[in-house]
Amino acid sequence: MDRKQISALIDRAVEASKRAYAPYSHFHVGAALMLSDGEIVPGCNVENASYGLTNCAERTAMFAAIARGRTDFAAMVIYVEVEQHIFPCGACRQVLFELAPDIPVFMTNKHKKTIETTPRKLLPNAFDSKNLPK
Repeated sequence: MDRKQISALIDRAVEASKRAYAPYSHFHVGAALMLSDGEIVPGCNVENASYGLTNCAERTAMFAAIARGRTDFAAMVIYVEVEQHIFPCGACRQVLFELAPDIPVFMTNKHKKTIETTPRKLLPNAFDSKNLPK
């Protein structure tokens, strides 16, 4: 990923965060998932009064891409307008690992400073299909 592509992903994640539905936490998260051809799929968190039904921005972007028949994930940016870097929750780490264990994932703060990692690094010793009986 070059700097221009990362910058475009950050801009789309910031844009997506503004569409978050977060009436309970007021914590607006945006994600931008780049596909192999450069297309960007946005995602935002969508809360629910029954908190367990809330969907995170990362999963929203990945599920939207899959619903369109795309699984050729190239990179993801996660953005929250706060000082610190926010990392994916456990559920998102598991989904990211399942669908794209080695893509670059960039956590971006309000100053647009980024930290890069991968789902594999975020979730060492992850449960995956190798753990299931044949």
